[in-house]
Amino acid sequence: MALAGAGAWQVTAAAPARLRGDLRDIELEPIADEACRLAPLDVRFGSQPHLRTYGRQLGPLLRERWDLVHCWEEPYVIAAAQVARGTDRATRFVPATFQNIRKTYPWPVSALEHRVMARADAWIAFGQTVYDIQRARTGYASKPARVLSPGVDITSFHPDAAARQNVRQRLRWAEQDVVVGFVGRFVEEKGVETLIHAFERSSRQWHLLFVGGGPLASRIKSVQQQHPARVRLVEDATHDDVPSYLRAMDLICAPSRTTTRWREQFGRMLIEAMASGVPIVASDSGEIPHVVQDAGLLIAEDDIAKWTESIDRVAGDAPLRCGLAARGLARARAKFAWPIVARQHLDFFDEVLSR
Repeated sequence: MALAGAGAWQVTAAAPARLRGDLRDIELEPIADEACRLAPLDVRFGSQPHLRTYGRQLGPLLRERWDLVHCWEEPYVIAAAQVARGTDRATRFVPATFQNIRKTYPWPVSALEHRVMARADAWIAFGQTVYDIQRARTGYASKPARVLSPGVDITSFHPDAAARQNVRQRLRWAEQDVVVGFVGRFVEEKGVETLIHAFERSSRQWHLLFVGGGPLASRIKSVQQQHPARVRLVEDATHDDVPSYLRAMDLICAPSRTTTRWREQFGRMLIEAMASGVPIVASDSGEIPHVVQDAGLLIAEDDIAKWTESIDRVAGDAPLRCGLAARGLARARAKFAWPIVARQHLDFFDEVLSR
């Protein structure tokens, strides 16, 4: 929708009609008065990103006359190869990637990536660490590229004092209670244990709000049982509920931990928190420093003692929180708002079409 509204382009968005997400099934939901055409697609193996394929609607759609096809599928998955194969040679083809770890893929994954990048006229890196890793690789090095980012809807994610008060009342917390939050998957690499460790060793009585789901929910519930007045767990929140829960927080933590097979690729909750006026304390894993910059505190991911110290400091310093919130809000509006991100995409697409 933002792409369609940012320039003189006619945009069609093709997406799965239903897809298995990390936490629950996701259904495609049209937006009222949407500026672009929406094309629902059936998928097979929807819960397996590497094996997922699109149904019979894809072929006729790709046979329509297009100037450019932007493929938001990783170049090494079957779906990307399917889109690349079905795109007419006269049409510019621009895939995108979040992959920010140097990997050597086995066959047939390597063959899929080679086929997609051989067809590509250009590619998008969703982050500086992605570009740094991919730019010298075979298939990528010879193609025009641009570092772009996902965006945030600042009409949904924004400060709202009344909504903050309503959520806090529902959670049975007072306005003076300092609430530290986390939004996302409850998995080891997202640093859930780091946050719990800081909570259990804190010298201050701050509160802890987890919103999301995942295998470490049972660990969070055990902490909640020990501290029933100070810990809340919300596992049934939809994405539409997230802005309200963010506003209830005094700061949000993103303690992502790098593993041998993963490092933080972006951290969508970071830009959603910025747009909501919520201060950030985050690790230095992967793309996080490029996303946050000076709009939050960055902590070494392995320095557990520093995490406790830093959260305690921010929790106890209201002026510091206000300063971080103001910087984050300004950065979200200037860098990550959907109209800004859409304009950057269209500028790159214009450049690709002019070659």
